Amino acid sequence: MSPPDCERPIAVFDSGVGGLTVLHELLVALPAEDFVYLGDTARFPYGEKTQEQLRTFALEIAEHLLGLDAKLLVVACGSATAAALPLLQRRLADAGVDGLGVIEPAAALAVEATRSRRIGVLATPATVASGAFAAAIAALDSAVHVESVPCPDLAPIIQNGFPFDERVVDTVRRYTAPLREADVDTVILGSTHYPLVAPMLQRMLGRGVRLVSSGEGVARAVERTLAARRLLNPRTTEGEYRFHTTGDVASFRALGTRFLQMPLGDVEPVVLAPLELAA
Repeated sequence: MSPPDCERPIAVFDSGVGGLTVLHELLVALPAEDFVYLGDTARFPYGEKTQEQLRTFALEIAEHLLGLDAKLLVVACGSATAAALPLLQRRLADAGVDGLGVIEPAAALAVEATRSRRIGVLATPATVASGAFAAAIAALDSAVHVESVPCPDLAPIIQNGFPFDERVVDTVRRYTAPLREADVDTVILGSTHYPLVAPMLQRMLGRGVRLVSSGEGVARAVERTLAARRLLNPRTTEGEYRFHTTGDVASFRALGTRFLQMPLGDVEPVVLAPLELAA
């Protein structure tokens, strides 16, 4: 017998382990829920992929997660959200499932936080090229100036692990320079990997600049969506969380523990069905 709808898991996916920063916020905000996380590490990074590739990847992952009986799907990746969210939402609607991305929640937090109406965005080239953050911010406040900086190698550097060396410091300094020159007072961390270097970013941008990551906003959006659909899990004990990866299990577990800041436990390797087979 299938469990009641409210007891089904929330699914979260990202190109790698960066989305675990979003999962961490969800685990804190919604402790009674069950979660399943998929890291598509075999095809990381997403930031250099084409829009068509990203849409294909997102639909393949959605088919896998729908097969796990997910009640809601979170796209914890800026590049995939920018390229594929509307298409993904149409596919999910056919299954009666909501799909949420990371761009609109982060944009809303940034517009709420800015005092000068000058917002910076650090994101992958694919996300910046899509214009998704600028569009989401303009929809909320058309008077805001947005300064977007593509960061082609920052997520891969972070994904490759710790400790960080001077090369990482120099890379971060190079990407933050245009934001300092633009005199922004709020910066969106447009990749879920970037919170891992937030202290470094804060030092280079200055104490007066507010850093906005998507995790907090996504957690709010997930809670509102589930409440509206009467899908919040009523249990009073903590839920469970589990992990799937398309890549190497050992490296996912080792690096993922640092991103999640909690034990990962079992990680299951998966092979995604090609889109034409999953459709």
